[in-house]
Amino acid sequence: MVLKLVSFSKHVIFSFTKTIIILILSFILYKADSGCNNSITTSLVQISPYDVIISLQSQSFDGHLSLKDNEDAAKDFGNIHHFPPLAVLHPKTVSDISRTVKHIFEKGSDSELKVAARGHGHSLQGQAQAHQGLVIKMESLQSPEMKIQTGEFPFVDVSGGELWINILHETLKHGLAPKSWTDYLHLTVGGTLSNAGISGQAFRHGPQINNIFQLEIVTGKGEVVTCSENRNADLFHGVLGGLGQFGIITRARISLEPAPKMVKWIRVLYSDFSKFTRDQEYLISLKDKIDYIEGFVIINRTGILNGWRLSFDPKDPLQASQFNSDGKTFYCLEMAKYFNPDEADVMNQDVDHLLSQLSYIPPTLFLSEVSYVEFLDRVHVSEKKLRAQGLWEVHHPWLNLLIPRSEIHDFAKEVFGNILKDTSNGPILIYPVNQTRWNSKTSFVTPEEDVFYLVAFLTSAVPFSTGENSLEYILNQNKRILDFCTHAQLNVKQYLAHYDTQEEWQVHFGSQWGAFVERKRTYDPLALLAPGHRIFQKAVSSSI
Repeated sequence: MVLKLVSFSKHVIFSFTKTIIILILSFILYKADSGCNNSITTSLVQISPYDVIISLQSQSFDGHLSLKDNEDAAKDFGNIHHFPPLAVLHPKTVSDISRTVKHIFEKGSDSELKVAARGHGHSLQGQAQAHQGLVIKMESLQSPEMKIQTGEFPFVDVSGGELWINILHETLKHGLAPKSWTDYLHLTVGGTLSNAGISGQAFRHGPQINNIFQLEIVTGKGEVVTCSENRNADLFHGVLGGLGQFGIITRARISLEPAPKMVKWIRVLYSDFSKFTRDQEYLISLKDKIDYIEGFVIINRTGILNGWRLSFDPKDPLQASQFNSDGKTFYCLEMAKYFNPDEADVMNQDVDHLLSQLSYIPPTLFLSEVSYVEFLDRVHVSEKKLRAQGLWEVHHPWLNLLIPRSEIHDFAKEVFGNILKDTSNGPILIYPVNQTRWNSKTSFVTPEEDVFYLVAFLTSAVPFSTGENSLEYILNQNKRILDFCTHAQLNVKQYLAHYDTQEEWQVHFGSQWGAFVERKRTYDPLALLAPGHRIFQKAVSSSI
């Protein structure tokens, strides 16, 4: 009897255990096959980021994986946040990147390892860093090789890790160049296209994200996808201006145009903000009359025109020498006209006619003629000087805002009139762009007006300072500017945005937030990519 009871008990225990195992396996399979996370596996054991990195070492790479001496991956141009990764991948091929991301994705939602694609390290707030994660150094990507197509619709195919300065030099060999630029060219293609890529040509050609024919993307699942306006269009539009949230740009096909050889470079000053903005808006309304328009705010600076003489010549040297700028606020209009040497006479006539219609202060007209390359790469000259003085790798608490035309005067009155006392810590850019030149299908959000302004506070903090040029002071000044925008209910959008909470990001994207979340759910459901933006901290559920 006892033996029968023991046998019966063993049978019950075995059956019960078997049932539990079946239920657990069924639950796992159900989770793997259900909802938006149809390829996400769920495990009962938490996988540490370090264990995932160790498992990556068993993978075969054309490049290599580095687990030490990765201090540079915890730095960026902003020099404010420093988040060290566990490892850095130096890819030579696209398959290095796709294999890595796929390996991490297949570990499932129980792995907390995040992945950040790093270009030239010009982020401001740690956006290309991955704390205790994996950084992919995109400049190591050696394929595909740069290929240039001439003809009616010329383009160049480049790696996502290629620098714009290299693209300029290569395309010029064919008499061609990209249409839209950033002010600083030593940035990677993937980096600027993940944001927008804005400079003084944007009023005419739109930002860089508007001038792309095709992309190759490694999604957050490790899939390699080619996309364009007509092929996988949702991913194409999502990645452009998408802050790296939906995939890593490994290749881009960039639209080109015939390149000029020379540039007429012009600067003038205004003391009246209304006249300044009226002339800027007039210039961007013209068709094919001017090629580049930017501007600066100059507060309480001495000898403004003397500083210009290094690169420009005054139209009237005597009047320029008698001009006094001390203790005042001025607005500099900067413009450029592209031309070839045989077109110089006609170009000069056109420029003279254009200037005759503007309301600048006459003694402040300064002009220069430089090569196309010299003009586009102008910021690199300043970089070399600052590096020589040890002032390049300092804190850069930059603040970039997009402000509707209807609100720019209220903004200027408070910020330039009350909040800022001078502009000694770095330039303040200000110039308008036409929204009609921006593709509303991309992830990038702008103010909802036909014309809006970019206002960029490009300040630098002096190391170890405790005064008005200290990091703390400038950050508080930035906060005052943002607080004013909030209290005045200005419809401002941040460019190169930085927020701490998902709620703030939701406000930033506004009506586009739902589409942004859906794209994240589709292309990076585990939220592996670009953790430095702090938009999605965990796998995207259907409840967001």
